[in-house]
Amino acid sequence: MTVDSQGTASAAPQDAPGRAAGKSQTPPPPSGAKESLRPPRGRRSLPSGLLPYLLVTPALLSMAVLLLYPLIRNVILSFQGVNKREMIRRETPWVGFENYTKLLGDPDFWSVVVRSLVVTAVNVALVMLIGTLVGMLLNRLGKKMRLVLSLALMFAWAMPIVASVTVFRWLFDEQFGVANWVMRSIGFSGYEQHNWFETGFSTLVIVTILLVWGSIPFVALNMYAALTTVGTELYEAAKMDGASGWRTFWSVVFPNLKPFFMITTFLEIIWIFKAFTQVYAMNQGGPDRSSETLPVFAYIEGMGQQHYGLAAAISILTIVMLLVAMSFYFRLILKQEDEQ
Repeated sequence: MTVDSQGTASAAPQDAPGRAAGKSQTPPPPSGAKESLRPPRGRRSLPSGLLPYLLVTPALLSMAVLLLYPLIRNVILSFQGVNKREMIRRETPWVGFENYTKLLGDPDFWSVVVRSLVVTAVNVALVMLIGTLVGMLLNRLGKKMRLVLSLALMFAWAMPIVASVTVFRWLFDEQFGVANWVMRSIGFSGYEQHNWFETGFSTLVIVTILLVWGSIPFVALNMYAALTTVGTELYEAAKMDGASGWRTFWSVVFPNLKPFFMITTFLEIIWIFKAFTQVYAMNQGGPDRSSETLPVFAYIEGMGQQHYGLAAAISILTIVMLLVAMSFYFRLILKQEDEQ
């Protein structure tokens, strides 16, 4: 019998305290704890280390079919003396390193290599400089003007290459070109029917303008996206210290966006170095093959001169040069990771 606080008595079973004690000693497990850890019946989970490889397998197979197999065939072709006669007779004579020794001893090949390197260096420098400035301008503009400029950049970036080459050929046309009209309007003589594609240098200048125009949107938009990750407090601290705009860029923007500049520069080097359509469609590598770059040189030797083995060797050497550039890039990446 128990007595409550108001003095009333109530009866309780004799074994109630014992049951309560027993229940308190073995509390029930949390509901759903074990059920969530048990896998559903009838299903087997994959090993944790196997799932990532299964997800990557389709991409690897696609790359092997679309990239690896043609690369292997191209390497094999570079060791064969396949010309027009061999193609007709379906012969594939092995010549070893003859194609490579012929190229490495050809002064025309080295002229094209130097020309390709100079064009790449000039284009990448201009693209990174102008693209960075446009990206910083996007970061400073208001919403409406930023939207207008971003749309203009996207339209320039989305224009097909052949269409853009056609527009540039019309701009620099001898008779109806805008470039000749502008030069005459500002007082220069001799531009009544000036041929802008008369020399290889002038042709490459026009190609450079086209490549820079087509590459700026990529750098500018990525630069603007990267600038949004830099905290405003860093700009305010630099402003309080009296830093100029140039000093703010080198002390605040560049250190924080160094990985962006590295990867973007590397991608631009690859894109400019292997640019083919812009150079070939502009003037077919002319006049007198004086505006050829390595991709155009390989195409003309293969499809134009029908020296297929030699063209394959040119493409392999081009890939080797890009691999050398990649090695420098990965070395910088590893060095930066060690510093961090």
